[in-house]
Amino acid sequence: MRLINYFGNFVAGAAVSLLAANAFAADMTGAGATFPYPIYAKWAESYKAATGNGLNYQSIGSGGGIKQIKAKTVDFGASDMPLKAEELDADGLVQFPAVMGGVVPVVNLEGIAGGQLKMNGQVIGDIFLGKITKWNAPEIVSLNPGVKLPADDITVVHRADGSGTTFLFADYLSKVHPEFKAKIGVGTAVKWVVGVGGKGNEGVAANVQRIRGSIGYVEYAYAKKNKMEYTQLKNRDGQWVQPDDETFKAAAANADWAKTPGMGVVLTDQPGKASWPITGASFILMHKTQADAAKGKEVLKFFEWAYKNGGKMAADLEYVAIPADVSKLVQDSWKSNFKDSSGKAVW
Repeated sequence: MRLINYFGNFVAGAAVSLLAANAFAADMTGAGATFPYPIYAKWAESYKAATGNGLNYQSIGSGGGIKQIKAKTVDFGASDMPLKAEELDADGLVQFPAVMGGVVPVVNLEGIAGGQLKMNGQVIGDIFLGKITKWNAPEIVSLNPGVKLPADDITVVHRADGSGTTFLFADYLSKVHPEFKAKIGVGTAVKWVVGVGGKGNEGVAANVQRIRGSIGYVEYAYAKKNKMEYTQLKNRDGQWVQPDDETFKAAAANADWAKTPGMGVVLTDQPGKASWPITGASFILMHKTQADAAKGKEVLKFFEWAYKNGGKMAADLEYVAIPADVSKLVQDSWKSNFKDSSGKAVW
């Protein structure tokens, strides 16, 4: 499938270079989550202009990123599903958050504007279980009085690859829909019972745009950039909310990064009247022992730069920057977490 990336270039498959120029041997390499790809692309472009140092990042999904960092084929991996402390320890990895954002249900329905359709976790879970199959089903109609819903069949679109976006979506539904939890569960890859797959956020977005009557889930930046119709959601406090950086910030307001093992905070179904219920952080994974200390330090310098200079770029793309106190906590931890092969501190 041919997809269009954020710089307007055609690329084949899901392995996407962040640099239009040829990658140099000294460039940093990363791979993983498609969720943060738009902001990593923007940061990489700006960092290259500011420092001359490049980043080549493959947008292959969180599952692929975890595999590649464990295999030591990249300088860092990226995952929207935080790894548990015991898994980090077993593989000698360090994890820290880079940026936050939201996952949104997206639909392709004639006459429905973005943000008009109202959905809740029960209805979305029933759709992805194959229990609700028509757009004019009474469960959907009852949430949307006055909205003309067609009698069209619903086509479910889900991720076909290992995906942190799937993790966040499935984690939310598992918290609010017991049957979904029992039959589908939580993970970067789950066994869907209905629907068609798309590779990456790009692939899901392309399928939803192509198939009339479809519903899928993508990171919010993809919905905005592709002018897709996203839905409202009813949150844990019973309020109807629209996705944007303010509702993502509200969901993250109560996060306790310091006390969460591996800083692996999951932000789905958070309390708060303004909270978007499918919010999440994207995490960076690196080895504690850096075989190439200079390269490891350059990766840390890139994320230090992003914490300091990338907030406005993140907001422009509807992401939420990591709060200053949390980024300080992260950077302080680098001093003890990363060593070279001789045991000397990298940072």
